[in-house]
Amino acid sequence: MSQSLGNAPKDAVGPGRTGCGHEAHGADKFTDDLVAATVSMIKYRIVVMSGKGGVGKSTVAVNLAASLAALGKQIGVLDADVHGPDIPMMFGLQGQIPESATGYLLPLIAPGNIRVMSMGFLISDRDRPVAWRGPLKHRLFQQFLSEVEWGPLDYLVIDLPPGTGDEPLSIAQLLGKPLWAVIVTTPQDVALLDSRKAAVFGREMDMDVLGIVENMSGLTCPYCGGKIDLFKVGGGEQAARELGVPFLGRIPIDPEVVGAGDEGLPMVLRKPDSRVAHAFKKVAGSIMEALGNRE
Repeated sequence: MSQSLGNAPKDAVGPGRTGCGHEAHGADKFTDDLVAATVSMIKYRIVVMSGKGGVGKSTVAVNLAASLAALGKQIGVLDADVHGPDIPMMFGLQGQIPESATGYLLPLIAPGNIRVMSMGFLISDRDRPVAWRGPLKHRLFQQFLSEVEWGPLDYLVIDLPPGTGDEPLSIAQLLGKPLWAVIVTTPQDVALLDSRKAAVFGREMDMDVLGIVENMSGLTCPYCGGKIDLFKVGGGEQAARELGVPFLGRIPIDPEVVGAGDEGLPMVLRKPDSRVAHAFKKVAGSIMEALGNRE
C-alpha cells in the first residue's frame, strides 16, 4: 500500500499532479477498480445522515452498528466526518493507530467485533483541526475504500457529518447504488426542518431513504417514572409521514448514553437491557425488515 493514506494532503487530487494527464487517468481507473472490488464485498451500505448537528447522529450510528453486530452480522463503520471524527472515542479506540498487512491498512476492531476506520486514527494531535477542501476529502474516502482491508461485510454503516455538502456527495458517488439512508432528527421544529432537507437530498442523490429516527424523544423521570417531553415528541413520525418514508422509531433520552459515549462503549453493549438499548435494537430490526422486503 502507498503511504498516501497517512499523508493525504500531499497526495491530493488536483491539476498537474501527474504531468500530462494520461497517467492520472490510469491511476484513477486503478483506484476506481479497487473501490468497486471493496464495494462488491459489502451487502448493504447505510449512510446515517442529519440535516443539522447536535441531534445525536453519531450515537445512533454506533448503536445501530452494535445492534446489528449483536445479531451476528459482520459490521464495518466508516467515519466520514473528516473535521470532527467522534467515532474513535465512541468506540473506545481513541489514540490507536491502524496497522498494515498484505499491502492494506487494517481497520481497528471495536467492541462487538466491529471494523472501524476514521480520520481520527490518522491525526497524531487530536486538537489540530483538519482544514481541507472537497477534493482532499474525496481522495481520502477513495483511499478508505481502496486501501483498507474491510473484508466481506453484511453492513457498512457510514457516519456522515451534518448537512448536505462535500462528504455525502463524495460518499454517494463512490459507493454507488443501492445506497441506503437513515435520517436522524430530534422532535423540535428546527431539527425537523433540516431533516426534511436531508431526506430530499438523499432522494436527489439516488439514495433509498430507509426512514427517519427520532432521537432524544422523551425523558423518563427517575423519581416518579413519568414521561417528560423535553423537545416535544412525534415530530419525526410526522415528517416521515409527510415525506412518504418509513418512521423507524424513537430513541428516548437517557443520561447514561452520555457516559457510554465518553467511555467508548455503545449503550447497546454497555446496558443491553436498558430502555434505550431496546429502542436501538428495534430500529435495527426495522431496518433489517425493510431491506429484506425491498429485496
